[in-house]
Amino acid sequence: MVVGEIAQEKEVVIIGGGPGGYTAAIRAAQLGKDVLLIEQKKLGGICLHEGCIPSKAFVHTAKQTNTWDHLIEIGYKFETKEFDFSTFLAYRKKLLSQLQMGIESLCKANKIDVMYGRASFISANKIGIENGHHYEVVNFEQAIIATGTKAGSHKVSANYQLNSRELFQVETIPEQLLLVGSDYIILEAAFAYSLLGTKVSIILEENHDFPFDKDILKELKRQLKKRKISLYPNTKDLRFSENESGVDCTFTNHKDETVMIHSSTIYIEEEIKGNTNELGLERMGLAIDSNGFIVCDRIGKTNMDHIFAIGDVSGGPFLAAKAIKQGKAVAEIIAGGKSEIDLTWMPEVVYSVPPIAHVGFSEEQAKAAGYPVKIGRYQLSGSGFAMLSGNRDGFAKVVIDEETNRILGMHIIGEGAIELISSAVIGGEMVARDEDFLFPTYPHPSMNEAILEAMEDTLGLSIHQAPKRTERKAKIVKNS
Repeated sequence: MVVGEIAQEKEVVIIGGGPGGYTAAIRAAQLGKDVLLIEQKKLGGICLHEGCIPSKAFVHTAKQTNTWDHLIEIGYKFETKEFDFSTFLAYRKKLLSQLQMGIESLCKANKIDVMYGRASFISANKIGIENGHHYEVVNFEQAIIATGTKAGSHKVSANYQLNSRELFQVETIPEQLLLVGSDYIILEAAFAYSLLGTKVSIILEENHDFPFDKDILKELKRQLKKRKISLYPNTKDLRFSENESGVDCTFTNHKDETVMIHSSTIYIEEEIKGNTNELGLERMGLAIDSNGFIVCDRIGKTNMDHIFAIGDVSGGPFLAAKAIKQGKAVAEIIAGGKSEIDLTWMPEVVYSVPPIAHVGFSEEQAKAAGYPVKIGRYQLSGSGFAMLSGNRDGFAKVVIDEETNRILGMHIIGEGAIELISSAVIGGEMVARDEDFLFPTYPHPSMNEAILEAMEDTLGLSIHQAPKRTERKAKIVKNS
């Protein structure tokens, strides 16, 4: 091992080059800090190379098969409906390379030093970076840890079980896929593989369900049935056995019947733990919980004032959006600013088909919290733009405080949901009331009008859907 003769001096050292890490590095550099970014493999981290981007590229590609019939309906002609998976693999490789080069260019443009290797704290203000036979020592003033998580699940098959990083990076499309669990990864895989011709089954164990508002959940299950995705709710006594063609799963269903499913490929929702084992944090007395997550406040400050943790390594929710927000805020604090983090109105999204997006309270959560609520819904099937674009599935739902008319939550399932949810995020942050959504003019025709119609529905005034029977009766009584 070759050891650097003189330790480098840096103001800020950031460990981990994923979304949180490189965002923090760029923001700190923008604010005048001398920054070193340490990454063990490739800039962009797991999110870019094995997680977020590969999975969304897979889902996006699978989703296009859903457009063929509509394209034919409006005049396009295809000799065959054929998908070449090898072409997709080449496209994905090119995409990831371009995004990685983009991050590298941004770091270079912001004069950020990037060092590759495994980082480990030597002391409270000194870190070592090992890369093969080369070893560097760096003294620092402040550090940001953004090393993410590691995942593991109950291993039931040596040959046919995929982990979350393999699930969307297969070389061939499996004939059958069995998914056990209820997180967003399960749903994204279910819809994508189903569209590509895989026979998909989902098992929900006893007392587990998808974590959505009750109306979204009902529509989601309708969509699963529409896609011929088999759903087995409230199961127990799961047993797995591997054979030469895959895995057999036997369980007891909600009717106390014994059921057996055979699948060529299986994925089980993983347990997530903080990726902190090799950082040498015990040398400094940095607080870590039993699952390896670094203990810190909502800003990311640890029990050592000059060391911060951001992103997944600081615990859930495990979202890149959180890591990016934390990265910016921590960098600004380090540079002397007074940034704050409040994740109350952080949206959660699922790239299913159709996609799901929600933020704030669900109807059930709002009622449980003691709010008197009124609900507005608008079915996308009534939207002119949804009809002309062939995306009529789904609806928008708003949850409003009946006393103050303040928005408490928004839930959307349908094409455009992920883009539309930002309206609720901004509205929630601004403590918006229903009139703040009702007063503006919306582009027509557009999916945006679904939010307006849902808001109008809280007053019984939605234009493009028939009034509820109770509303018609109320008007008849009033006019008599």
